[in-house]
Amino acid sequence: MIDLPFSLSFTWFDLELIVRLLVAIILSAIIGYERELSHKPAGLRTHIFVSMGACLFTIASFFLIPAGTSGSYDPTRIAAGVVAGISFIGAGSIIALRGDVKGLTTAASLWVAAAIGLIVGLGNYTLPIIATIITYVVLRLDRIDKKIS
Repeated sequence: MIDLPFSLSFTWFDLELIVRLLVAIILSAIIGYERELSHKPAGLRTHIFVSMGACLFTIASFFLIPAGTSGSYDPTRIAAGVVAGISFIGAGSIIALRGDVKGLTTAASLWVAAAIGLIVGLGNYTLPIIATIITYVVLRLDRIDKKIS
């Protein structure tokens, strides 16, 4: 048995936040797995980290507002920061060589993974699940199209 300098006790609210984080991880892992199958540089771990980070920042935005406060506090600023931050990561995954552009779809899938994590962080599960399914199907269409051609 390990003695820790702090105690770990969970409330139902803590468990709900853990579930949100796990759902964001699972949904983004599905998208990242498809990118791995397509041998893209931003794969499983990158998509998980993007979605998990977006989820954590979204959850954190609610703790930044002092209880009983109204007025100039705007939790949507965190969401705007997530969108701006992921845009830089996405831009880094795009490569342009002699008129050929690669990485646009991976950048877009990272952007969607961030959005999924953000919405899960808000406590909504239906929309991110549907978005994950649509994203996976759209990403797989390219492979199906190549097999048909």
